[in-house]
Amino acid sequence: MNNIPKVKVGIVAVSRDCFPESLSVNRRKALVAEYMKKYETDDIYECPVCIVESEIHMVMALEDIKKAGCNALCVYLGNFGPEISETLLAKYFEGPKMFVAAAEESGQDLIQGRGDAYCGMLNASYNLRLRNIKAYIPEYPVGDASDVADMIHEFIPVARAVIGLSDLKIITFGPRPSNFFACNAPIKQLYNLGVEIEENSELDLFESFNKHAGDERIPQVVTDMEKELGEGNKKPEILAKLAQYELTLLDWIENHKGCKKYVAIAGKCWPAFQTQFGFVPCYVNSRLTGMGIPVSCEVDIYGALSEYIGTCVSGDTVTLLDINNSVPKDMYNEAIKDKFDYNHTDVFMGFHCGNTNSAKLSKCEMKNQMIMARSLPEEVTNGTLEGDIMPGNITFYRLQSTSDNILRAYVAEGEVLPVATKSFGSIGVFAIKEMGRFYRYVLIEKNYPHHGAVAFGHYGKELYDVFKLLGVEYDEIDYNQPKSQRYPSENPFA
Repeated sequence: MNNIPKVKVGIVAVSRDCFPESLSVNRRKALVAEYMKKYETDDIYECPVCIVESEIHMVMALEDIKKAGCNALCVYLGNFGPEISETLLAKYFEGPKMFVAAAEESGQDLIQGRGDAYCGMLNASYNLRLRNIKAYIPEYPVGDASDVADMIHEFIPVARAVIGLSDLKIITFGPRPSNFFACNAPIKQLYNLGVEIEENSELDLFESFNKHAGDERIPQVVTDMEKELGEGNKKPEILAKLAQYELTLLDWIENHKGCKKYVAIAGKCWPAFQTQFGFVPCYVNSRLTGMGIPVSCEVDIYGALSEYIGTCVSGDTVTLLDINNSVPKDMYNEAIKDKFDYNHTDVFMGFHCGNTNSAKLSKCEMKNQMIMARSLPEEVTNGTLEGDIMPGNITFYRLQSTSDNILRAYVAEGEVLPVATKSFGSIGVFAIKEMGRFYRYVLIEKNYPHHGAVAFGHYGKELYDVFKLLGVEYDEIDYNQPKSQRYPSENPFA
């Protein structure tokens, strides 16, 4: 995917001057060797110029990792570490940073070979707080070379999301449709996250679309669509218009990135879109999302933002779905009960008209949008991609600013069940433990919109850490709590 950053972590070892510097040198070398052995990637850089003991060393290391193209930082306490210069390094480094510490290696070497980094992490964290620096600290940040290599590897997707947001522009077209107040998007928190936003009229988009009529690239895009759809190409007559629209969006992105590197789109899809453009944009939205350019429906700006975070974290296609409808009891009894370890209130259907990429559908067909066709001529509602979502692990999540500019987020891991939906759209039967209580005491209680972002895999840990690094207060990050853990507003007698 070209629309997400590549992370390169600069590993800088630090040492307190009253401890043997050799501890930090040797432990850093062992860490880098172990990382390359385990992961065989070029996403780390070992800073060779110095072990940071002083502010002068800090400046030297900072210049070196910048020159090497590092956009993330790992401060490695090979021993106790110098709390001032190591936290100044984090302060002046522009990008996500993590702090980790070396464990002691042997009970046979606890005199000259004892580094006390276990203690040094306490001083480092205290000084980070004094300087108002947000740093990624693993759940247990002390370990040997193998342990710390794993910690750095787990940091990579978190860093990728933070870097991506700092260089993201969200492009919107049109105001949200009527009766969709839930998709509100206070702009201040976007700016606080480093995200730029460009808001456009649907007329701007329509004008650009018309200028793309007869674009010589259209046949090539149509051929690609035909290949993707295969037997599901049930509306071949609409593909040229959809290809024209896809090229319109891609050219708009290229011409409107401005000073940013990455883009997500929040688009208007109804009610006037169909009658003017002559189709629905769902399939094109799904294709762009598959390219790593998330496109949200109904001008859901924080939905697009959430999708982009999931794309960075997972390195994979995501989708945006309505938390849509309950599973009928007869369907639950027939297909789920006694076959899967979920109660009836644990399951629901996630749905959208047809914006989920074909790679995430068990099979797909190009159709008209049934809901819109109830009030519009069928021929202008073609262009939606329908199919049941592939079974497998998922993470449902969202980052949202409230109307009074408080950042809030939720994360819930679950799965899509291998159960036929018997319905229409891009849709799946989702199962999340204790979803009923989560639905009531998080989604409803905290006024979340009906859209949730979906990452295909379990990424709760990474997303939770991303939200923390972005400045979401820990009591504003919700998850599906087990029965034994009561939500603050939950009726204890229910």
